[in-house]
Amino acid sequence: MTKKDNSEELLPQVDAEGRVLGPITRGQAHGPERPLHPVVHLHLFNCKGELYLQHRPAWKDVQPDKWDTAVGGHIDWGEDVQTALYREVREEIGLDMEALKLEPAKITSYVFECQRERELVNVFKLVTDIAPSPSDELDGGRFFSREELLKRMDTGFFTPNFEQEWKRLFEF
Repeated sequence: MTKKDNSEELLPQVDAEGRVLGPITRGQAHGPERPLHPVVHLHLFNCKGELYLQHRPAWKDVQPDKWDTAVGGHIDWGEDVQTALYREVREEIGLDMEALKLEPAKITSYVFECQRERELVNVFKLVTDIAPSPSDELDGGRFFSREELLKRMDTGFFTPNFEQEWKRLFEF
């Protein structure tokens, strides 16, 4: 059986400040109207400064088979940013941040737009040497050195959103 994203999943539509305007489906969020909807991103660094990235599976409806931020996911209808972040981290890379007493730092929020969607991205950073354990939602993951990240930029290896976010936040 082929996996597929649930186009009926309920998400909040928000304004640029993150105020909830009402519910929308994932299908609407990724449809021609492109209503603004919130997501969470976690950049996971180890103590050597290497950045963990996930490999998106080929079945994903957005940016299949590309390397992307360690954790990235929609905020569900009725969920707050922190709850969504902790849930996505557990689901995607197997870290229970509450149990492990890990506290990610909020870096920023910004609006990301592409042909497919408009997202209010809530960006967090975490430094830890606790090894992630990617779930079957992903096609694996691994740590990248800064040199390798820079070498692979603008080659189609990474998602455009990851590249823009990396350049905005970490490329000094």
